[in-house]
Amino acid sequence: MNALQIAATGMAAQQMRVDVISNNLANMSTTAYNARRADFADLQYRQIASPGTITATDGTMLPTGVQIGMGVRAAAVSVVLAQGSLAQTGGDLDLAIEGRGYLEVRLPSGGSAYTRDGGLKRAADGQIVMSEGFAVAPGITIPSDARSLSINPEGEVWAYFDGQVEPEVLGQLNLVGFTNEKGLQAMGSNLYLESAASGAPLSGTPGQDGLGTLRQGYLEESSVDPVREVTELIKAQRGYELNAKVVTAADQMLSAMAQVR
Repeated sequence: MNALQIAATGMAAQQMRVDVISNNLANMSTTAYNARRADFADLQYRQIASPGTITATDGTMLPTGVQIGMGVRAAAVSVVLAQGSLAQTGGDLDLAIEGRGYLEVRLPSGGSAYTRDGGLKRAADGQIVMSEGFAVAPGITIPSDARSLSINPEGEVWAYFDGQVEPEVLGQLNLVGFTNEKGLQAMGSNLYLESAASGAPLSGTPGQDGLGTLRQGYLEESSVDPVREVTELIKAQRGYELNAKVVTAADQMLSAMAQVR
C-alpha cells in the first residue's frame, strides 16, 4: 500500500505552499516586493502495464496501460512579475521604476546586486545609497550645499544651489535588465543577484531598449494581492486536510488487515 507515502508527499507540498503564501502576506508592505508562487510536479510512476503493451492472452494492445503515481514534489517557487502600484511620497530620493529594470547596487564585497526598491538615502559623504548603506551605481555624490534634487524619467540627476538659476548635472542613473528576470537569486533586503539562469545584466538608459522609466517622488508598492493570497491559503488548508484523511483511511485499512486471522 503506497497511499501513506503518497499522501505524505501531498501534505508536505501543501505545507510548502502555505509557507510561500505566509511569506507573501508578511511582505504586503515591502517596497517593490513581487509575490511568489509554489509550483509542483508529479513524481515518477510505477509502470504495472505500459501503454502499448501487447497482452499475452489475445494479442490486443493496451491503449492506456496501468500507471500508478507515487505522489507530488516541489518543482519551483517562481516570482510573479507584476508592476506594483505607485505611492506618492514627495521625497527627492524616492524613485519608482515604471516598467522593466533594476537599479544596480555595489556590495561591500565589490560585487553587484540589483533592486527595484527606490527608497534611496543620502549618506554622510553625500553618496546616494540604499537603506542598508549600499551605494547605488554608478556612484553619484550630492554636494553638501545642494538645496534640492531633480531626477528626470531618463535618470539624469540634477542639483539646485542657492544663488544659481540653472541646476547642475551630478550624474546619470541607469537601469539593468535581464533575459530571464525569474532566474535572479533573491538574497533578502530587496536585493537580487545574477545567476546562470537569469543571464548577464544588460545596462541601459531608462526609457530605452525596453527598460522602464524613473518617477521621482514615488515608491513602488508590493504586488501582493491579499484577497488572492487568502483564497490560496484556504485551498492549501483544504488540500492538507484531504491528504490527512487519506493517511487516516490508509491507517484504518492497514489496521483491518493486521486483524485478519
